[in-house]
Amino acid sequence: MAKYSKKASEEVEKAVREQKKGKLKSGKSGKKVKTKKQAVAIGLSKARKKGAKVPKKKSSKKKSD
Repeated sequence: MAKYSKKASEEVEKAVREQKKGKLKSGKSGKKVKTKKQAVAIGLSKARKKGAKVPKKKSSKKKSD
């Protein structure tokens, strides 16, 4: 079974293309996205908001000593 839906992969493709053209900007700050990794994260986030099948974000685990 696919991990991501087709719609999710399309959103990621769009975001990466925008990043290559230098037109993709990050959330609140509005700064240009510099890495492909950031572009993929933004694409997945947009897909999540549109209701596409995307796995949940990995939350950071806190160490307890």
